Amino acid sequence: MKKIYFDYAATAPTDPRVIEAMTPYFFEKFGNASSPHSIGRDAQKVLEESRETLARFIGAKAEEIIFNSGATEANNHVIFSLARRLKDKGNHIVVSAIEHHSVLAPIEHLAKEGFKITYLKVLGDGLVDPQEIKKAITDKTILIAVMHASNEIGTIQPIAEIGKIAKENNILFLTDTVQTVGHIPVNVGELGADFISLSAHKFYGPKGIGALYIRKGTKIDPYLVGGDQEKNQRAGTQNVAGAVGLAKAIELCQSQMNDEMSFQTKLRDRLLIEIPQRIGGVKINGHLTKRLPNNAHFSFEKVDGESLLLALDMNGICSSMGSACTAGAMAPSHVLKAIGLSDELALGSLRITIGRWTTDEQIDYLLTKLPETVKTLRI
Repeated sequence: MKKIYFDYAATAPTDPRVIEAMTPYFFEKFGNASSPHSIGRDAQKVLEESRETLARFIGAKAEEIIFNSGATEANNHVIFSLARRLKDKGNHIVVSAIEHHSVLAPIEHLAKEGFKITYLKVLGDGLVDPQEIKKAITDKTILIAVMHASNEIGTIQPIAEIGKIAKENNILFLTDTVQTVGHIPVNVGELGADFISLSAHKFYGPKGIGALYIRKGTKIDPYLVGGDQEKNQRAGTQNVAGAVGLAKAIELCQSQMNDEMSFQTKLRDRLLIEIPQRIGGVKINGHLTKRLPNNAHFSFEKVDGESLLLALDMNGICSSMGSACTAGAMAPSHVLKAIGLSDELALGSLRITIGRWTTDEQIDYLLTKLPETVKTLRI
């Protein structure tokens, strides 16, 4: 049985054109970018070219980009480094209640060390109210962290407005752009963030490579030590092939983004309209319009989400309930609880995320099989 993939928010297939661009850097051009000889210098040159490609795409300067293993590392880097550096200034962090665990886990670790954390409530559609951020700020606040768009329910946050509040109060601002870079326009100047995190495998690049944007002039301590790579911010031999793949993926996204946004929005809206028409007892989660073009999230009454996923998988449909980082957890999603869902609805959820290779025919198949599956599970 041919599998149909509806879990692009978890990871995307690597575009064959990305693999083609990376291939020479595994053998023919394999040099260590820190080596002084010609092969090493060639590696350093392409590494910097890749850095410049990403920087242009997000409206940054090349020197503001640090390559790393991905957004989990980037988020940990920012949170732990600032906690150490700014401990004499304050010990208060403001964070949305629906962040990815790569933000929430390090913050929870700091809470155990005595940091004060304000978890921002969200509205029923998943939106953060910027006015609540203003109310939460104290003279001890050192960091605000709000993701650009939810990896679970797809809601896009008013990041530019939040960035203005952070700047007005001289507070550093981190936004996780994992779900937005390559899918919708992301410009660091417009967002007003001091730090953004991203992962290449979310926009058709390879796994194991990502980046952290650090606004020029912002002081932050290194996260890994033992070498002077990445401007002394991340020690270790640089992943040149990965950086090349990230840059190629960005170039492809730049050339295709408008068309992909339009097509994916059309497919997404089919799901948001037709699934409630075909199935009773369905709730759409997330904002109806301020949401990612590729995300549709539902909760079904009297349906066990894990059973639903298994049944769909048996019919060749690969989807998820939410974040891949918490797959297998029996507890309801913290995101779905934050938007007010009961445990029953939260545990009866389905996230459908589409991408570059999703077709109308695949959506047709899903719209045929999903109602049949839900009906069977409800009996």
